[in-house]
Amino acid sequence: MRGVTQGSEAPTVNQRLMLLDTASLYFRAYFGVPDSVKAPDGTPVNAVRGLLEFITRLVHDHHPTHLVACMDADWRPQWRVDLIPSYKAHRVAEETAAGTPDEEEVPDTLSPQVPIIEAVLDALGIARVGVEGYEADDVIGTFTGRASGPVDIVTGDRDLFQLVDDKLERRVLYPLKGVGTLQMTDEDLLREKYGVDGSGYVDMALLRGDPSDGLPGVPGIGEKTAAKLLAQFGDLAGIMAAVDDPASRLTPTQRKRLDEARPYIAVAPAVVRVASDVPLPDVDTALPREPRDPMALDELAARWGLGGSLHRLLATLAE
Repeated sequence: MRGVTQGSEAPTVNQRLMLLDTASLYFRAYFGVPDSVKAPDGTPVNAVRGLLEFITRLVHDHHPTHLVACMDADWRPQWRVDLIPSYKAHRVAEETAAGTPDEEEVPDTLSPQVPIIEAVLDALGIARVGVEGYEADDVIGTFTGRASGPVDIVTGDRDLFQLVDDKLERRVLYPLKGVGTLQMTDEDLLREKYGVDGSGYVDMALLRGDPSDGLPGVPGIGEKTAAKLLAQFGDLAGIMAAVDDPASRLTPTQRKRLDEARPYIAVAPAVVRVASDVPLPDVDTALPREPRDPMALDELAARWGLGGSLHRLLATLAE
C-alpha cells in the first residue's frame, strides 16, 4: 500500500505531515474569491476553486509528503455542550427543527459547495477524515499526537496554537491573507505575542474566554492578565491553588472572580483542549502524485467548471 496507514501507524521521521482545518480554509476561500466564479450551470463554486488554489500553494511552498483534509463530522459535539451549554450556541441556525441535530448557520451559497469539495478531494486521492462526535480540531489533535515526524497544521483557528511544540516540530501555519501570507506559529511567536507556550495556550484561552465559541471565560481576566497569572503561578492548577492560599499574591478582585468561576474552570479544560484519542480510520495519508479516480475527476471538472484551479493542483501534485 502506498504511504502510511495513519489510523494505526505514525509517519516515519523523514515524512512531513500537513493537516488542513478544511472548513476554516473553505470559509476563507468563500469570502476571498468572488461569488461570480460559477459552474457552467450558474452554481457558485468560489469556495471549491479557492480551496483548490489554497492546497496548490500549500503543497508547492511547504512540500508535505503526507496530507489530510480534516473535517467537522460534528461541529458542536454534544459532550462539549453538556459541559458548557453556551458552546457555539450562537452559531446554531435559527430555524433548526426541534429534535434534529444542530446545524451551523452558513451562507446559502456555501453549503451546496461542501459536497463538491468532498467529492473532488476523494477523486484526487487526498485523504479526508472526519469522525462522528468530534470536530476537525480533535482529528487534527489526534493525528498530531500520533505523528513521529514534523507536522504543519493549516488553520485560521487560534485554538490549535495549543499543539505548537518546537521540540517535536509541530507548528501552525495561520493564514493572514489567503494562504500566500502565513504566520509561522512556533513557540517563540507564542511567547512574544501571548506570553505563553503551546502547552500554556489552553489555560490562557479558557481564562480569557472566546465569544466566537461561546466560552464565557473568567470575568475581568483578559489575555494579558491570564498570561501574567500563568507566568506567576505556572499553570491553571497553580492559579487555583493560589486562590486557596491566603498568602498568595493574587489581588482580592482576582481571587474573588476566580473563586466564583470554579464551576466553569472545572469543566472548561475538557472543552477547550483538543481531543487526542479520536478513533481514526485506517487511511492512506500519502500525498497523491496522480488522481485516484481520473474519470470521476474529469466529470467533476466538467460539471463544475473547475478549469485552471484543478489543473494547477494536478501539476503541483505531479511534481
